[in-house]
Amino acid sequence: MDLLAGIGCACAGLLAVLAAALLGVAYRLGLLYQLWHKVDPRSPRHGGELVAEVLKAHGVRFLFALAGGHISPILVASEKLGIRVVDTRHEATAVFAADAVSRLSGRIGVAAVTAGPGVTNAVTAIKNAQMAESPVLLIGGAAASLQKGRGALQDIDQLSLFKTLCKACVSVRAVRDIVPALRKAIATAQSGTPGPVFVELPIDVLYPFHMVEKEIGGTKSGRGLRGKMVQWYLQNYIRNLFAGAWEPRDVSPLPVQVPLATEDEVQRCVELVSRAMKPLVLVGSQAMLPPTPAEELRAALEALGIPCYLGGASRGLLPPGSPLLLRQNRRDALRDADLVLLAGAVCDFRLSYGRLFGRRAAIVAVNRDRTQLLRNSDVFWKPRLAVQGDAASFVVRLARSLRGYACPKDWVEGLREADRKKEQANREKAATPTPQHLNPLDLLHRLDALLPPESLLVADGGDFVGTAAYIVRPRRPLAWLDPGAFGTLGVGGGFALGAKLCRPDAEVWVLYGDGSLGYSLMEFDTFVRHKTPVIALVGNDACWSQIAREQVALLGSNVACGLEYLDYHVVAEALGGKGFMVGRSDCERLDTVLRAAQDACRQGHPVLINALIGKTDFRDGSISV
Repeated sequence: MDLLAGIGCACAGLLAVLAAALLGVAYRLGLLYQLWHKVDPRSPRHGGELVAEVLKAHGVRFLFALAGGHISPILVASEKLGIRVVDTRHEATAVFAADAVSRLSGRIGVAAVTAGPGVTNAVTAIKNAQMAESPVLLIGGAAASLQKGRGALQDIDQLSLFKTLCKACVSVRAVRDIVPALRKAIATAQSGTPGPVFVELPIDVLYPFHMVEKEIGGTKSGRGLRGKMVQWYLQNYIRNLFAGAWEPRDVSPLPVQVPLATEDEVQRCVELVSRAMKPLVLVGSQAMLPPTPAEELRAALEALGIPCYLGGASRGLLPPGSPLLLRQNRRDALRDADLVLLAGAVCDFRLSYGRLFGRRAAIVAVNRDRTQLLRNSDVFWKPRLAVQGDAASFVVRLARSLRGYACPKDWVEGLREADRKKEQANREKAATPTPQHLNPLDLLHRLDALLPPESLLVADGGDFVGTAAYIVRPRRPLAWLDPGAFGTLGVGGGFALGAKLCRPDAEVWVLYGDGSLGYSLMEFDTFVRHKTPVIALVGNDACWSQIAREQVALLGSNVACGLEYLDYHVVAEALGGKGFMVGRSDCERLDTVLRAAQDACRQGHPVLINALIGKTDFRDGSISV
């Protein structure tokens, strides 16, 4: 009896293991799911419609793309739902445009690119979005999941490319998973420290059932046992793809999580500011992130009355005539300050890794990202107070807690006077003719004098744009777009496209170097086709000047730095835009040409001004590495 009982127990155990294994196989093959969820082989619907529904529900107005068969259903469905599909001439431009939209609108920016080369072309732009902390959704087409690794067209391991660049990377394996995957990805992109996310949508989850069945369903009757098993597997794979595909699902946005400072941290900063005699605020791009409106942040800075330097996307937060706004002599001001509030600013190369602060200065750093918050703090500087939280809301709460506070007037006036002296010195340099062509400082001063209140500046270049940062003044918050910490060249076309679409009434200027122009000059075709008139001002000095300045001085050679004074304006005209060229002989009529460009832009024409500029010593000592 004991033997029989043991055999019975063993058999029962084996049967249980076998049953569990069969259930596991059935689950993995989707057989259990198919028992409860319908498959409709006759439905003409496709996964692109679900993508469009999610984007629409999240307030997406523009979808930037470069056409490809892997993503066609997304583009067609988005257009039908009223989302404007804007096709560019390079995938990087599509991502840069989505980046600009996210910065200016406070919503997710979206780009869709086709499989393989389309995805790889977007890598640099996604890395730029990561370092600029821009919430961007990149949708990538892909080969059918079943055909991956089998030599399908443009099939590569795309997720591996983005694992270190994106906050989340996911590949959708069934039509029913499109909605939850996109909702989660968008919330992830906007939560905490914002950044890009990548969602891969294989071609078989985007096209209708009958088309997928035709392409990968195999023959109707397999030969032999093996053939029949393969045929059953393929048919089951397709049915599982579409099981429950069209059941109602919630497409609304998920909650976005924003880290906030504690009340104790705000009060500790209040005490530090109250004791300071020489306080200073450095505002970084991160302070412009939602949910705090820019106008509320501006009001808080004005209420504090502490002198401010604005960097990156925060340029324009204070109006050009604000008594608190400083643009010159930052190194000296940081050396003399006894308290520095880093509101989203980071101690990387832009602040000499934290080596600029006075030895006794109290440093208060506020940043959503802990790594950025403490960057180089173990080497060159040490925060008195480090707050991992949203910078803008921190400043607003600080201002409310410091009602009645007055920054020492002699400190403010001393900084203002030094700022005025440097501005005057720059004007004197602008009045000095260069050995040949136009003085770039004079050109930029004249541009600054003509900019309307509703203007928006896009910065894409090295030496010319670096000069412009000291001279041209954004007129309003979120009116300056530059690549950010990655220093990427080529953002101009995409940023300008996204900016003009977001702010159709703004006069959008792209400040290009002649080197950086080469990356996106072809997008003038995009500007024309999509009726997005912008003005490109090209500082053409026939050189990669930011590199040449140091290379020649240190290594004695100009190799690979020389360009030619080319007719870029002619290219713009060939693509349907308007072109102007100005040089030394046009100095007296320079204002007239700039106004003519503004007039042409108001009439709906994209414009390129090819400005031949000479060399100055204005940027001597600036870094290029």
